[in-house]
Amino acid sequence: MEQALSFAISKKALQKRLEQSPSILFILYVSISAFSVYACMYGFRKPFTSASYNGLYILGVSYKTILVISQVIGYVISKFYGIKFIATMQAEKRAINIIILIGIAWLSLLLFAIVPFPYNFIFMFINGLPLGMVWGLVFGFIEGRKYTELMGAVLATSFIFASGLAKTVGKWLVLGLHINEWQMPFMAGLLFILPLIISVWLLQKTPPPDEEDKAIRTIRKPMHAIERKKFLHQFAIILIPVITAYSLLTILRDFCEDFANELWIEVGFKSNAAIFTETSTIISLLVLLLVGSFFLFKNNYRAFQFAHVLIFIGFLMALFATLAYQLHVISSLVWFLLATSGLYLGYVPYNCLYFERLLATYKVQGNVGFVMYIADAVGYLGTVFILLVKEFISIKYSWVNFFITLFYITSIIGMCLIVWGARASVLTYKKYQLCN
Repeated sequence: MEQALSFAISKKALQKRLEQSPSILFILYVSISAFSVYACMYGFRKPFTSASYNGLYILGVSYKTILVISQVIGYVISKFYGIKFIATMQAEKRAINIIILIGIAWLSLLLFAIVPFPYNFIFMFINGLPLGMVWGLVFGFIEGRKYTELMGAVLATSFIFASGLAKTVGKWLVLGLHINEWQMPFMAGLLFILPLIISVWLLQKTPPPDEEDKAIRTIRKPMHAIERKKFLHQFAIILIPVITAYSLLTILRDFCEDFANELWIEVGFKSNAAIFTETSTIISLLVLLLVGSFFLFKNNYRAFQFAHVLIFIGFLMALFATLAYQLHVISSLVWFLLATSGLYLGYVPYNCLYFERLLATYKVQGNVGFVMYIADAVGYLGTVFILLVKEFISIKYSWVNFFITLFYITSIIGMCLIVWGARASVLTYKKYQLCN
């Protein structure tokens, strides 16, 4: 009892010091802690995608694809469950839940290594089940603050950097330490477990939003069934096109992450483990600079509207990069770098900016996690669908041509949807002003 009381006092003292520290130190502390937690999560999710599992099939479907689909299905279920789980999560329970969820995912990787092919794919499904809820728990520490975009941009770049890092670690374990492809995912997780615990310990000391934050961005609190239903009814006209656009970005992002290894092998980077980290680091810095600068927008409505512009530019960038590659103006490396930069320029704002400013613009007392998990659930469901179509429709394709087609379809449709969403947001805001 005395130890628990001492810990509580110590935690409050540390939170008080953070509250009183200069803004730049507070931003760095929270940003780095959140980034580290989510980057470590990727060490339990993505290393297996750096392996090929060549020559293995079940009912004519490649085993690598089965593993990807299994994990994504688990992730989809997690996102649907997370709509309620994250929306109603109490702040004091976030940290312990992060550790428990990632611990379950790591145990599933151990069983994946022990149980023989072809039965071990079930454990990749179990791996995806808890990991889908980690983002909402982490973002809960930073939403609803005047610097949310800046801290959120740092967190969101972990999607890009950590994915590359996790695959580099996985590739290095196979090529450098000669660990087999079955044991590699668990061993990769082992390397991330200590940094994860330290990062969560640091993050859980983040103080809650202060009164200034609440005044600028509205109060953030759990959302119950009636509040969630009211929110969806009020903003459906905006959410339908922008969530559809996000779903396309999610599908494209998942393919870029899960099958980048096959693409790089096809274009001549077979033995280069560092290619994942090298490309993702460049993309991370570009996206961080652009998205992070949104905290300079003091007017919530203007920031919300300009978010549409940034997402549109991301789609446009991916489109022109793909066209330039097909015209032999740029190399395969430059194409994939520019196209994925555009992809993340469209994707990242949703995760740290778009819904954050939507709540602030319309003075909604809720949390970003609820609406973000609706978007994620729909997006990952689309990923499963495309994966199945790719496997069961007999079309001869190269990975290069597959990605070219995917970039074209996503970019063109996505731009149309974002224009629709931007127009809908203007109409909704006019109605909001009349009612208030």
